[in-house]
Amino acid sequence: MQPKLKKVLTLVIPILISIGLVWYSLNKVPLDKIIEQAKAADFRWILLSIFCLLLSHMSRAYRWLFMLEPLGYKVKFKNSLMAVFSTYLINYGIPRSGEVARATILTNYENVPFEKGFGTIVAERIADMLVMLLIIFITLILQFEFIIEFFSKQFNTSIFLVLGIGVALLGIGFLIFRKSESAFVVKIKTFFRGLMEGVFSILKIKKKWAFIGHTIFIWGLYILMFYTTTFAFDSLEGIPVAAILIGFISASFSIAATNGGTGAYPAAVYAAFSIFGIAKDPSFAFGWVLWGSQTLMTIILGGISLLYLPIYNRKK
Repeated sequence: MQPKLKKVLTLVIPILISIGLVWYSLNKVPLDKIIEQAKAADFRWILLSIFCLLLSHMSRAYRWLFMLEPLGYKVKFKNSLMAVFSTYLINYGIPRSGEVARATILTNYENVPFEKGFGTIVAERIADMLVMLLIIFITLILQFEFIIEFFSKQFNTSIFLVLGIGVALLGIGFLIFRKSESAFVVKIKTFFRGLMEGVFSILKIKKKWAFIGHTIFIWGLYILMFYTTTFAFDSLEGIPVAAILIGFISASFSIAATNGGTGAYPAAVYAAFSIFGIAKDPSFAFGWVLWGSQTLMTIILGGISLLYLPIYNRKK
């Protein structure tokens, strides 16, 4: 594939997916009904959820300093914070492109080599992924019977048999892959070894317990942000904890897969809430209001950060 075509597809495909998901969402629940639900919402809870998100971004920016310090770089907290805000704004253009911009900002204003700055971001994302996996694991344990019962109703036993065979084949494939010495497989093995080194490099941080504490704090605030927004809607009163956790996990993956969750976020929330019999009108309204408030904050603070960065660092 030609580089120019690849760049165009990288930009256009996520946008088309987002447009399709927005259409799907509004096709399920008309815009006037979403606006009606949103107007009835208690915005004091939404403001509290935005505050939780703001604190999580500040904690993420401060946590980043712990990873940069052992490399010999004492980065200003303000630059770190503005880089984080800029990241989330830029991700609305091309998913994950914000991480590249974040490392570039430190290269420009803090003289941190790009590869080193980007390496810390990759290690940081691995830590976040581990926490997400932990949340999924806890959810599975807490709601094991419910999840098994739900899937047994949705699928017949042959599906589970196929899944079992698939897992067995993956296990056999892994053993073959592990013993293979072909040049291509060796390259993949080398990549994964480097990835694991990135994971374990977190343990070498001088303030590792502070890093772990901030990581838990960040994800705790994410869940709290999601949970507090439910109080803004009377129709979501008494929503089960399982719905909160599964809805949060589903919504988080939608943000990672698209341009900041555009269109996908409300659809992901509806898909999770529908498992628990929650009506589609409040489900979509909740998703749009929560996503909209996050997006508004990101646009304002991300835009201010991109404008203020060269002013704050004008001496350079």
